[in-house]
Amino acid sequence: MRASTGRSEADLGLRHRRTKRLLDVLAAVAGVVALSPVLAGIALLIGSKRDGPVIYRGVRVGLHGRLFEMFKFRTMVANAEMVGGPSTPDDDDRLTPIGRQLRRYKLDELPQLFNVVKGDMSLVGPRPQVPSEVDGYSDAERALLSVRPGITDWASLRFHNEGEILAGSPDPDRTYRERIRPEKIRLGLEYVRRAGLRDDLAILWDTLRLVSRSRRRGESCAPAGGPRERIQQ
Repeated sequence: MRASTGRSEADLGLRHRRTKRLLDVLAAVAGVVALSPVLAGIALLIGSKRDGPVIYRGVRVGLHGRLFEMFKFRTMVANAEMVGGPSTPDDDDRLTPIGRQLRRYKLDELPQLFNVVKGDMSLVGPRPQVPSEVDGYSDAERALLSVRPGITDWASLRFHNEGEILAGSPDPDRTYRERIRPEKIRLGLEYVRRAGLRDDLAILWDTLRLVSRSRRRGESCAPAGGPRERIQQ
């Protein structure tokens, strides 16, 4: 009886992963097609400045610790990683004028739809981290690598204003570690523990509401009202 239950739970997990992957691909392809004019317009705008590549390719750690290149529209000066750390406050001198606006409305993340199609990422999942961050994971925190990293998750909603939190800090990386990282890790692990299509749909819905509301108001993304409360239910 116990073995049968184990097989049933394993089959359920496999079905969920396959269904999630199918939905990821369908939604990402549809997103690329629907947003192609926006993607092309942003690419032309960045390219017209002739001050660096259009796409930033950052090395991140993905499923089971595999390294991959995460795509973003470039929002910082060329070779920004050589003159500063991985944390980016809103007042970072490395940000370009166009980059500030793209980050304000999260438009710099749109190229990650291609990462989803490739299988590097999912629409929903803990945000991918740089190798130096993952090297410091505890054994418990390495559970974050058991799922594909995502474009959005509960932590992305909770810390939608991360750049604002870090602004003015003399050491943004330290501020991140002390004020943001612990809760991000907790929310990421909670997602891994209870990951399901219902939570994925709720996160996607709250993300769309967050971005839509901010654009209507012409301001940076406002709180989505409740990832923490839902997680603790």
